[in-house]
Amino acid sequence: MFLQKDTYDIADLIAIMRLLRSEKGCPWDKEQNHISIRMNVIEEAYEVAEAIDSGDSEVLREELGDLLLQVTFHAQIADDENEGYDFNGVCDGICKKLIYRHPHVFGELNAVNSDAVLKNWDILKSKSKGEVSFSDSFKNIPKLLPALMRGEKVGKRASTAGLDFASTDEVIKRLKEEIQELEFAVINKNDDEIEDEFGDILYTCCNLGRFLKKDSEKALTRAINKFIMRFRAVEISAEEKGYSLTDLSQSELDNLWEKSK
Repeated sequence: MFLQKDTYDIADLIAIMRLLRSEKGCPWDKEQNHISIRMNVIEEAYEVAEAIDSGDSEVLREELGDLLLQVTFHAQIADDENEGYDFNGVCDGICKKLIYRHPHVFGELNAVNSDAVLKNWDILKSKSKGEVSFSDSFKNIPKLLPALMRGEKVGKRASTAGLDFASTDEVIKRLKEEIQELEFAVINKNDDEIEDEFGDILYTCCNLGRFLKKDSEKALTRAINKFIMRFRAVEISAEEKGYSLTDLSQSELDNLWEKSK
């Protein structure tokens, strides 16, 4: 029987994970591998982000624990499969990386502000990943990132090579041009062209968000949440009059929508 305690620490978590993966452990945990639980990491990371947005510290504490479990789980799988590292190996790697990328703290480099820190961080990151060209930096942007987030990162890295818009006004001008090109594609009923032009609009929006210093993913999430809230308000208004939304005409729905705003 595992020792019951009032409080546990990281050593206990590692021991629990090792027990769950052992012959005397849990059948499900023993069957898992890196691939079978890969999406769990993504899901838990999003739940951490949602907890941060909620402002609830207790929920955040819990979700951080769930995310830490995923790290511990993968490290234990690696240890079980003799992949050359365990949880301590993960800790060793990140500690060495932090020391290497903070020469202004652990070395002799002077960094006068956060911008200088970030600039030097990018230089050291590029060097450690063996990037020898600007294009190489794109390869290290995870393809599984949400497209808006990935688009912002691509635009930011392209800007370091000087390939960028000169101002916010230029981005807005380009956005208007892209919308016009989409309109022509729709008129021509060219499906591939429509998808290409629609994609160009979304990518231009990523760059616009970068220039406006707004997180595209966060802005879109906010817009979606606002839509859901207004949609519910419209539905409630219809119900109060004894109707469902499908009973109403388009003009009636439009009127209720304007009132919800």
